[in-house]
Amino acid sequence: MGLFLWIFTWRPSSALSLLLLSVIGRQTGLEVVQATVCSRWGATRDKSLSHDGDVIIGGLFNLYYIPSAVEQGYTKLPSYEPCTGLESLKNIYAMVFAVEEINLNSTLLPGVKLGYRILDSCSRYPWALQGALSMVGGDTQSCNLTASTPRAAAYEEKEETAAGGKLVPLLIGASTSTTGIMLSRILGPLSVPVVFQEEILGKGVCLEFIETLRRETILNDARQAALKIKASTATVILIFCWYTDVKKLFLELAKRNVTDRQFLASEAWSTSDDLLQDPYISKVASGVLGVAIRSSTIPGFEKYLRSLHPSHRPDDEFFREFWQKEFGCTPGAEQSQSTQSSYFSSQLKTWSDHPSNVLTSYSAIRSVQRTSLPACSGTESLEGVQHPFTDTSQLRVAYNVYLAVYAAAHALHSLLSCPNRDSPPGNNSSTCSSPKHIKPRELLQHLNRVNVTTPQGEMFHFQGADIPAKYDLVNWQNTPDGSLKLVLIGHVNGFDLHLNESAIQWNTGSNQVPVSVCSESCPPGTRKANRKGEPLCCFDCIPCAEGEISNKTGSLHCERCPSEFWSNSEQTACVPRQLDFLAFNETLGITLTTAAVSGAAVTTAVFIVFILYHKTPMVRANNSELSFLLLLSLKLCFLCSLVFIGRPSVWSCRFQQAAFGISFVLCVSCLLVKTLVVLAVFRSARPGAETLMKWFGTGQQRGSVGFFTSVQVIICAIWLSLSPPEPRRDLGFQGSKVTLECSMASVVGFSLVLGYIGLLACTCLLLAFLARKLPDNFNEAKLITFSMLIFCAVWVAFVPAYVSSPGKYVVAVEIFAILASSYGLLICIFAPKCFIILLKPAKNTKKHLMAR
Repeated sequence: MGLFLWIFTWRPSSALSLLLLSVIGRQTGLEVVQATVCSRWGATRDKSLSHDGDVIIGGLFNLYYIPSAVEQGYTKLPSYEPCTGLESLKNIYAMVFAVEEINLNSTLLPGVKLGYRILDSCSRYPWALQGALSMVGGDTQSCNLTASTPRAAAYEEKEETAAGGKLVPLLIGASTSTTGIMLSRILGPLSVPVVFQEEILGKGVCLEFIETLRRETILNDARQAALKIKASTATVILIFCWYTDVKKLFLELAKRNVTDRQFLASEAWSTSDDLLQDPYISKVASGVLGVAIRSSTIPGFEKYLRSLHPSHRPDDEFFREFWQKEFGCTPGAEQSQSTQSSYFSSQLKTWSDHPSNVLTSYSAIRSVQRTSLPACSGTESLEGVQHPFTDTSQLRVAYNVYLAVYAAAHALHSLLSCPNRDSPPGNNSSTCSSPKHIKPRELLQHLNRVNVTTPQGEMFHFQGADIPAKYDLVNWQNTPDGSLKLVLIGHVNGFDLHLNESAIQWNTGSNQVPVSVCSESCPPGTRKANRKGEPLCCFDCIPCAEGEISNKTGSLHCERCPSEFWSNSEQTACVPRQLDFLAFNETLGITLTTAAVSGAAVTTAVFIVFILYHKTPMVRANNSELSFLLLLSLKLCFLCSLVFIGRPSVWSCRFQQAAFGISFVLCVSCLLVKTLVVLAVFRSARPGAETLMKWFGTGQQRGSVGFFTSVQVIICAIWLSLSPPEPRRDLGFQGSKVTLECSMASVVGFSLVLGYIGLLACTCLLLAFLARKLPDNFNEAKLITFSMLIFCAVWVAFVPAYVSSPGKYVVAVEIFAILASSYGLLICIFAPKCFIILLKPAKNTKKHLMAR
């Protein structure tokens, strides 16, 4: 999205320099509903170029480009002084040439002579409106319309008051969009294309700011605009101005050495020779890229221009002024004095009629007096003179004026053509129009249907109120001598664009397209976040969150990936989530495996020690079979934790919980029976309790362990048969991996397994706590009490940790609880015994163990 600076004037040039204004009311047909008395505002300007004919075509052009300053006090009518700075008259003579060429054509408008009346608007809205209304309504100083007088009737009543005795049914000109809109709204329903800011924004172009250049305050406005451009970050500047205003702006930029901007030109100044030939602005204007009206040639036009001479056109005041300016002499001195006297007389009459215009008239007289020059010798000629006036190599506006005259001529030809013109008037009066009674509404209808081929072979027709868009694309390029030249780089024909990009020379002097952006486009993987209080093209690029992607440049939003997918590291694509489980080859898996194998190895070592010393009192005390069975169950507890590591499968999910539950019940059952035996031994020593030991013999101890364990076996069998755990993918944890885990299909089954282990452990802890103070040098109940405290503490802490752990860490928490409780039982119960057996053999005697 580009960033532009848009500069325009109050008189922006239109996209088309051609505008035909048909003089009609609104389509509804306006009527004056009450008597109206009106008078003309201001004085009539007599300076015009006219030629009589059967049908008069009006012309309204900007012939002067330096209007005088006007003070708008809004307390009295503004006083406008005459404009200065006569431009090339080529456009008006293109109109004159076309009219004369049509009058010589025997097939187009036969028997009808075209005339013209051309006025200057001086780029002033009031003058443009006054000139247009004077041509279409006459130059009378007042009007009086009675009630219910139709507009057409009022028009016909005044049709003998214009130049040559006729009103103008059609105008050609208004080459600025603002003037065109004003006149089209007043004179007819035709519309003029205008570029609005909303249309520019709709094309993805961002305007950093807009500056306005007013003709009356151009020096100050150009200075302010230059300062704004210099401080701006925009490097591409779009300018809609008249070329004289652009020149003032470029001079201000040249003073500040602002030469690194790329300018885009409207057709109002894209082909200006005045700018191209000015060496002071060549560095600023280098690389200008602009749109220009399609250039063409008019056969015979150059010869016509060079043949013009004041002696052949004594009433042409515009050409007389041009001749004086170019040759520095006054053509026809005597005639000039006569013209000057008549001009003074007309101004004196104006003073008496309109005293408010005394200042204007006086200034005009002073300007005439100052222009007194020596008389011309008569040898002056435009033949062989190299001047922009006679240069017809690139006719743009002039060619459009030429086409406009031909369009008007063909519309008149269609309107005035009468297949039965020789019939009596009564038979064709309803279908034929007369040159003296042309109805503008009918002329407009024929004008919309114009579809002709010009003498140059070009098809011409209207699309609504416009002609088909045909433009040249031009580029201002440096020449070896440091000046600028105009290079054609492409053209636009309707919606077809033909551009030779390799031929463009940008302001940097290279073929690299300049970049003018506030913020670079956000790359894939990020989204745009607009900056508060800045244009839409100023934004920050925010990286997409995890699990979201953006795969396009300049994305406004990030899209979330599907549940089984996750964003890649660049956040540009969704990739399948990797399966995650506690594997043997990862750090955590290796650590837990090492701990489990080490515990099993230590348990095996203790088992071997007990076998080697199985005849000693320490091993034989309190049923050595239970000690060996306890060591075996502890080894199973250590080894069952290995089943939890690795990729979950159907058999591993079922086996791991059964192995865990049965191994720990076997272990706790052995401790519970040991505790009961200790209590029974000491209780049997009391009088009358001799028969108590028969219930805790070796067979009963084995049976008790088997019974307690069989209950867990039954619980596991029922659980695994009804609702066994199965492997599944856990998508709830958001991340780049999907956890593959054993799902507890029945929480009740798992709760019963843990609850039964807890019941046995709590019972064992309670009984061991009661037997801890029994008199004996080596009371195993103390060891069991401490080991069961550790066991219960581990599994109480296990529950909240198990519930809150994410992903594969659920399995790691369960393995840790198994290993921690197994190590606690192994160390607390067997470490003291091994210490006495291996390091303190003197205490491994029955006497020492039985001593109180």
